[in-house]
Amino acid sequence: MRKHIRNRSAFTLVELLVVITIIGLLMALLLPAVQGAREAGRRTQCQNNLRNLGLAVDNHLSAMRFYPSGGWGWRWVGDPDRGYAERQPAGWVYNILAFMEETQARSLGADAPAPEKRQKAAEVIQHPVPLFYCPTRRQAQLYPTGGLVPPFNADLVLMVAKSDYAINAGDVDFGGGAGPRTLEDGDRKDYPWNDFSNATGISYLRSRVQDASIRDGKSNTYCIGEKYRSTADTDKGDDQSMYIGYDFDTFRWTGLAMPPMHDRDQDENFRFGSAHPHGVNFVFCDGSVRPVSFEIDPEIHRRLGNRKDGQSVDASQLQ
Repeated sequence: MRKHIRNRSAFTLVELLVVITIIGLLMALLLPAVQGAREAGRRTQCQNNLRNLGLAVDNHLSAMRFYPSGGWGWRWVGDPDRGYAERQPAGWVYNILAFMEETQARSLGADAPAPEKRQKAAEVIQHPVPLFYCPTRRQAQLYPTGGLVPPFNADLVLMVAKSDYAINAGDVDFGGGAGPRTLEDGDRKDYPWNDFSNATGISYLRSRVQDASIRDGKSNTYCIGEKYRSTADTDKGDDQSMYIGYDFDTFRWTGLAMPPMHDRDQDENFRFGSAHPHGVNFVFCDGSVRPVSFEIDPEIHRRLGNRKDGQSVDASQLQ
């Protein structure tokens, strides 16, 4: 009798389950490595953003002989006809546009009548610039404002360009607010501006910080860093456009109670921080870009935000 031998042409159920299990284990092992590689790339891009922003600040310093001014308050945006110093109501972001190949945005509305200038100002605050967005956190696009209060010098828009980076305003906040209601009020010599004579950062309300004022050395002074942002989308430090004057949206501080912090569901709009797993990227006043740990000693962090306290900092203390 001839025996018929049938060749196997399929997996058994047990073998299939074993293969699926092995694939699952491999994926579990590979996924963190893939995610880690992607985050490393995003972190590098974030550092490149800061390097270019630092270069724009340095170009501004070379041309104007002072660091970008902080402007007037959160209800003011840029005016292309009011220069770069105390008469300019917008903050540092607007003031460095011309030094980072964004001259057209910086000059939009120049010499225009008031109604057209308000319209052009609204166009500017709807102009996102990729350098101001950390890729770990979000894409370079428009985001909702926090309310229906228009700037004093621009038409109301509900979607605006924002920034994931803030300039160093020092280790003490002396308060800002909305600012004067009119340009004429802001130009008055007797207007009651808050006293910032003891401010310690490189940019703040109506600032004009010169190079010689960085007495602790440029390598020991923060220039721009990543800002903390609440994951709850209710953050008052991220509710306006990046083109406004002195406010939480683009200025941060380094007081002892304000060490950097990872993004979470908590309002902390005075702090620097980031969406990265282990720390915050900063560009220093010497142009170097360095990561700073969330675990940094709060006193060291404070010193790095104060340009003139005479306290030394060792590079190893950033971690």
